[in-house]
Amino acid sequence: MRRDHRLDGHKVTMLGAGLIGLFYTQTLHSRRNRDLVQVVYSRSEERARTFAQENGVPEYSTELESAISHAETDTVVVALPNDLHEQVVELVAQQGKAILCTKPLARTAEEAKRMLEAVERAGVFAGYLEDLCYTPKTLKALRLVQQGQVGDVTWARSRETHGGPHSAWFWDRRQAGGGAIVDLGCHCIEIVRNFVGKDNRPLEVMCWADTLVHPIEADDNGIALIKFESGAIGQFEVSWTFRGGMDLRDEVAGTEGTLWLNHFLRTGFEAFTSGEGGSYVAEKAETASGWLFPVGDEVSELGYVDMFADMFDAMDRGRQPMETFYDGYVVNAIIDACYRSVESGRWEPVKLDAWRGAGVERIAKARRQHDGRTVIKEETMPDGRRKLILKDERTGDFLDLIS
Repeated sequence: MRRDHRLDGHKVTMLGAGLIGLFYTQTLHSRRNRDLVQVVYSRSEERARTFAQENGVPEYSTELESAISHAETDTVVVALPNDLHEQVVELVAQQGKAILCTKPLARTAEEAKRMLEAVERAGVFAGYLEDLCYTPKTLKALRLVQQGQVGDVTWARSRETHGGPHSAWFWDRRQAGGGAIVDLGCHCIEIVRNFVGKDNRPLEVMCWADTLVHPIEADDNGIALIKFESGAIGQFEVSWTFRGGMDLRDEVAGTEGTLWLNHFLRTGFEAFTSGEGGSYVAEKAETASGWLFPVGDEVSELGYVDMFADMFDAMDRGRQPMETFYDGYVVNAIIDACYRSVESGRWEPVKLDAWRGAGVERIAKARRQHDGRTVIKEETMPDGRRKLILKDERTGDFLDLIS
């Protein structure tokens, strides 16, 4: 008898027993969830066995293809180093199973495009696990934007900085495909794309990056500007050298409103301790004593709960998730443009072989008239009088009108 996944839930193969695999598994096994990890894969038998025992996973494996083809699982979650993503996605697609792949989708847009083509050719469900687009604050902010409460988005900024990643492979440019821009910029870029609208084509990028602190070949700091079709600008700031914890912040400016989001470092929860009784505070916290900034429900605040809910709901309902492999491909194309800009010192085009967005109109300049002149700004003065700044379109002159 065929299982009804809406009632029975999904059985998952978890590829990877590192930090991200742990967060994913903790999320899936929380809140009496129906979607459970059946088998975990790691190249290390000791790590796989320990992970399974500590997280209530029934089986473990050190054989990649065996874990992927496991008879009881219908979904494979890829939580492996970036250089393995393409190979693994090809193997999973051949098995006809649903694929959920961690960020970034690939090391380059070329790799990402081949992965996109593989899942579409096989006709399998494919979701892009970009957790920071699913934080509770981000989802609420996106609803405000989509409802028009900030008007047309003119500028979106996303920042992620901390002291560097947990695993050795991240620091190897060959395995990871880059440094902080690949690791953290992928988050920021997709957050920006959500705020400016995914039909809004990214056109070109200006980027600075450098290796300032760590003795590595990859970049440990980066800043970029992204021009979009509407005229909006996206901005990201990333660092592996920030001290004091993990800083996740977003800002959005629109013609009718402004949004400020602080997700992790200063969230209103502060504690002081001498350091007795515990050592873990939050991901990438640098100290366990003094004034601390704990995070109430880490996997929820980082977006994992809503991300997996969206993925499995989309799977069951036959719809696309909020974050797809195509989105991952676009992100990789923007990252590629970032690195070209770092080398050239110029604006570089975002090269997309296949743009699927509907396109958007350029942000319109609102025009209101007063006595035959264009109103530039209206404000109330400290003494209560009303002030208009006007422009005479015939002469080009600007003037103040106070009433």
